[in-house]
Amino acid sequence: MNSPVPPLAPSASPSSVSPSVRAWRRFRRNKLGYWSLLVFGVLVILSLFAEVLSNDKPLMVSFNGQYYFPLAKDYPEKTFGGDFETPTDYLDPFIRGKLNEGGNWAIYPPNPYGPKTINYFAKEPNPSAPSRDNLLGTDDRGRDLLAQLIYGFRLSVLFGVVLTVIGVIAGVLAGAIQGYAGGKTDLAFQRFIEVWGSMPQLYLLIIFSAIFTPSVPLLIVLLSLFGWMGLSAYIRAEFFRNRQLDYVRAAKALGVSNLQIMWRHILPNSMTPIVTFMPFEMGAAILALTSLDFLGLGVPPGTPSLGELLNQGKANIDAWWISISTFAVLVVTLLLLTLMGDALRDALDPRKADK
Repeated sequence: MNSPVPPLAPSASPSSVSPSVRAWRRFRRNKLGYWSLLVFGVLVILSLFAEVLSNDKPLMVSFNGQYYFPLAKDYPEKTFGGDFETPTDYLDPFIRGKLNEGGNWAIYPPNPYGPKTINYFAKEPNPSAPSRDNLLGTDDRGRDLLAQLIYGFRLSVLFGVVLTVIGVIAGVLAGAIQGYAGGKTDLAFQRFIEVWGSMPQLYLLIIFSAIFTPSVPLLIVLLSLFGWMGLSAYIRAEFFRNRQLDYVRAAKALGVSNLQIMWRHILPNSMTPIVTFMPFEMGAAILALTSLDFLGLGVPPGTPSLGELLNQGKANIDAWWISISTFAVLVVTLLLLTLMGDALRDALDPRKADK
């Protein structure tokens, strides 16, 4: 007699799947947001290795049986058969000839120019149009445009990440204290935010740029003073709503401290506005840095930045390659961040149910 066949195990119901898994599934179903995340991630990772992708120094040199690594150490020109003790100019045709004769060899980056490298051997006056030597052309100082875009993109992304992290931390702290404490504490914070938000940011930046030497840390400090207020309003509303729920009242009845209630119970249930806020805040930070650099109030002169390139494009209307290339990088970056933010907002919306 045959034994009975055991019934098949039922498939996991949507209710048995964790909320984070359901949110990830919804995010992946948004093709624009998902592919934007992948493309943006690849671009950021590549920009972190900008020195390997675009540099005027070889990655590795074999000369007279010895190996050299110019990215890690500067070598005088005499090392490679030159006449001077000055640092080697690896774009010099004489040096390149020495590195390619008698069994010597050198491995160059895909783009053999750094962000500050001036191509003294260009065949056209600066700014020169795109050519085999400079794929996207040069700016009005003779610097390779592709190298500046790679390094400028990295600077913008890292600036946006740091400013977003600081803004999120400050905004969460302010909003959590307001929403959980309420009463006079909330009222005092709201009056302070109203006064602080009415401060003219541009005028303050102009004043501080005249007093202090422009630098990236100074910009981060100044912009961080105002970048937290948008998120604090959302966190305040979330803490106001959650502090009245039964699980918070039960935790208070059990003697749990206010700090533990805020950190372990309310904050995890208030993460939706934080996560959805971050791509848009990062895009705003990148746009702020670009605008300040365009006005000459941003990073120090000579630092590769998208805003400085846009300013060059405005000053050199005939050099269309400067404006178009920079504008394309900026638009693509902001578009990818916006699509990621929209996808995150839909994925974390509790009204969206798995099908």
